[in-house]
Amino acid sequence: MKLRMTECLSVALLFSGVVFGQQSLPGEHGQLDLAPTTVAVVANPSSVPAPPQSSPAPARTLPAKHKLGPLEISVNWRTRAEGWNWFQGDTGNSDYGLWNSLLRVGLGQTGERIDWFIEGEQPSILGLPSDAVVAAPQGQLGLGGSYYAANNNHTNAANGFVKQAFVNLKHLGPAGLKLGRFEYFDGAEVKPSDPLLATLIQTRITNRLISNFGFSAVQRSFDGAQFSLNSGQNNFTFFGARPTAGVFQVKGMDELDVDIYAGTYTRSVSSKQNAGELRIFAMGYIDHRTLVLKTDDRPSTVRAADKGKIEIATYGLDYAHVYNAERAGKFDFLLWGAVQNGSWGNLAQQAGAFVGEAGWQPPVKFLKPWISAGYSYGSGDSNPNDSRHGTFFQLLPTPRPYARFPFYNMMNNEDVYGTLNLRPASKLSLRSELHALRLASASDLWYSGGGASQPKTFGYTGRPSSGNRGLANVWDLNADYQVTRSFSTTMYYGHAWGKGVIASIYPKDASGQFVYLETNFHF
Repeated sequence: MKLRMTECLSVALLFSGVVFGQQSLPGEHGQLDLAPTTVAVVANPSSVPAPPQSSPAPARTLPAKHKLGPLEISVNWRTRAEGWNWFQGDTGNSDYGLWNSLLRVGLGQTGERIDWFIEGEQPSILGLPSDAVVAAPQGQLGLGGSYYAANNNHTNAANGFVKQAFVNLKHLGPAGLKLGRFEYFDGAEVKPSDPLLATLIQTRITNRLISNFGFSAVQRSFDGAQFSLNSGQNNFTFFGARPTAGVFQVKGMDELDVDIYAGTYTRSVSSKQNAGELRIFAMGYIDHRTLVLKTDDRPSTVRAADKGKIEIATYGLDYAHVYNAERAGKFDFLLWGAVQNGSWGNLAQQAGAFVGEAGWQPPVKFLKPWISAGYSYGSGDSNPNDSRHGTFFQLLPTPRPYARFPFYNMMNNEDVYGTLNLRPASKLSLRSELHALRLASASDLWYSGGGASQPKTFGYTGRPSSGNRGLANVWDLNADYQVTRSFSTTMYYGHAWGKGVIASIYPKDASGQFVYLETNFHF
């Protein structure tokens, strides 16, 4: 299955009109500097260091912005033209393009003891396919189908709402308290002083369990509170909130009937040659939407009869380390792991996940290569008829940093991968990844999605494995170019060669492609 040349050209022309019509606009390595105390949405994240917003919250809430008297103004505008070539079954449109825009305008003030910030969001999604949603097991044929279904079957959708509105109480001794609507990124409670360690944590640890779903056309926020306490090299952060609607639907004002909690302890260590960070976390997730059909491997009649809540506790830790071997270059490694218990409706939740990764930056000035390899595992359910639910549940993440061609996530998944980062020029960064994917359990489903985003839909989709484990091999390439200080462009291409699981559902063509061209402007 190949992406139609006419669609590629139309997407490219649309993008060129956006880019060359705004060459005077500024950008920064594909980052969308969205708001105070948030991690930026990064188009090519591994090419840039973690932004200052990930410093221990709430030590500083408002970065320097344009001034209007005592007030600070921020404008962030992301546009993206996407070309989808989803796996092809017997029916439906797998080959289409779409365009989306995400405009965020914020107003705030920094005080000695109190910061405040209000931000409005205006998402627009245009050119959605009306024939990219078909009957199960094929379902939604790419994110175009997801956007179309989430917006009441409209081919064009736009709206406006309050994205963030919070106050930040600082200097409560060594502590601080944030109250209101804001974004939260698990793993980004502290920004290490070492730039490579900061990049490693931002790109390979953050967003795995709780995040703003930054890649989507609408994203999510959280209504709640965040308390931080700093003591030397130690940081304690506690978070409790409810997620807002959004992600795929343009109506993002209301909150969902879901509770999310997190408590983390982070300790940073550093020396001349070494830098490391240890984080221990515990999270609670309660889904009160008992009338929403759960996505799991049980028969639909059994799931429909299960009106119990989802109440899951997740416990884990991660450690990232960077070693400067001077003549031999820089080496890095990380470990991330979590276990879960609680209840999945009428079932007992027992699941776990693990990630291990190692990398090397050789002392080569030309192209400045960074090579890494890793393994990711998220457990699956081995028996749909017993009293245990063994699928690792990914809570409310942004799955896209770890699945750049977003047709899978960490649930019931094994991923052996390698990455290569290059910097041919000061303004150009390249990243390529290679993934070998298979299901952790052939008895479970092929899952995709990133958590609750609508009142009446679950937030994750699952397709049958047909007794197979092989999912796909994926290769991709990302190019991120900084045009000016505040304006950047990004191009991405990904190709998936589907294996047994995908071929059993999409018999006409088990291969898929995804391409996009993106601009980021922040003022």
